[in-house]
This record gives sequence, structure tokens and C-alpha cells, in this order.
Amino acid sequence: MGMEVTGVFGFLILVADVYAIVKTFQSGMSTGGKVAWIVAIVLLPLLGVILWFLFARKN
Repeated sequence: MGMEVTGVFGFLILVADVYAIVKTFQSGMSTGGKVAWIVAIVLLPLLGVILWFLFARKN
């Protein structure tokens, strides 16, 4: 059972990361800001998307 839960959790993180990256591309922030957020999301999938949701989403 642990394998299925881990797989579902990983899939949900992937979906959240893709959503955050797409919304970052569509945002009006500067190119440098976009690159920084996308790098953070890609390198730190869970923490990056949490930080994006808390700080960058409102821009």
C-alpha cells in the first residue's frame, strides 16, 4: 500500500509543479523573476511550489 500512496503523492507534486511553472510563464513579472522561480520549482519540487504559492502567485 505504501507504494501506491507514494506514487499518488509524487503525481500530485508533479501536477502542482507544472501548474506553478505554467502560471509563472503567464505572469507579468520580469524575465529574471520568472527564471528564478522556475529554477526554484524545478530544483526543489515540494518546497519550491509551496514558496511559489505563498509568495509569487500574487504577482
